[in-house]
Amino acid sequence: MGAVAGPEIERLVQLLARLPGLGPRSARRAALHLIKKREALMMPLSSALQVALDKVQVCKTCGNIDTQNPCTVCTDPKRDPAIIVVVADVADLWALERANATQGRYHVLGATLSPLDGVGPQDLTIDALVARAHAPEVHEIILALNATVDGQTTAHYITDLLQDANVKVTRLAHGVPVGGELDYLDEGTLSAAMRQRTLF
Repeated sequence: MGAVAGPEIERLVQLLARLPGLGPRSARRAALHLIKKREALMMPLSSALQVALDKVQVCKTCGNIDTQNPCTVCTDPKRDPAIIVVVADVADLWALERANATQGRYHVLGATLSPLDGVGPQDLTIDALVARAHAPEVHEIILALNATVDGQTTAHYITDLLQDANVKVTRLAHGVPVGGELDYLDEGTLSAAMRQRTLF
């Protein structure tokens, strides 16, 4: 099939297709929708992208992304400086914030250790985390990392490095999700839930 649109539109489709969750067909639909809604959607989106390009930066304290540095979370006086929640990625930080799960501060590692993918300790912000953990006001480090092999490897590695810091190191509970039915859960989730059972 030949090209149905000019190279400018094809480039827009190709760029949209690089976004997570958008394949070639979805990207074409999104591009067509943007073009149809040029005034109401495409122009404001273009402006917002330019502002983000100019103003968004990585927080020098925690690794969050924001338009100010240090970020909004780090400068919030209502946050508890005694707690640092360690996450692999900014998306995880945003997920915890959506859930209003903690009033602590954060530390974004940038990824998890993954020898197969060539990601080692030097590629993460672990040294900065260890330095923050030694601050006198910090009492707890919560490892909010994925329950994957790489996530748990990273958690164990960090725990070993924090042994000489005067902090409690905890991790998220693993087990039965809210609304979950036992019959549909995998064996690993069930055994973790049984090991980490709590008083009713």
